[in-house]
Amino acid sequence: MISYKPLAHTLIDKGINRAELGRRCGFSPSTLARLGKDRSVNLTVIERLCLELGCQVQDVVEILPDPEGITEPPGAEL
Repeated sequence: MISYKPLAHTLIDKGINRAELGRRCGFSPSTLARLGKDRSVNLTVIERLCLELGCQVQDVVEILPDPEGITEPPGAEL
């Protein structure tokens, strides 16, 4: 399970809100919505976040155990 809770903490620490982050990174509203709902995003989105915020991946996203076990998105293979 993906969580962007570390991103929220990083934004607070840096005094940036999500709208400003979206402008700086050039994200679409749908990408910001996916981040807000802990949905998966492309790795290039994570890269842009880290470069813009000057932080590491763990400052943006964390992987948590899924309470119902491992689930795969449609069409995904492990």
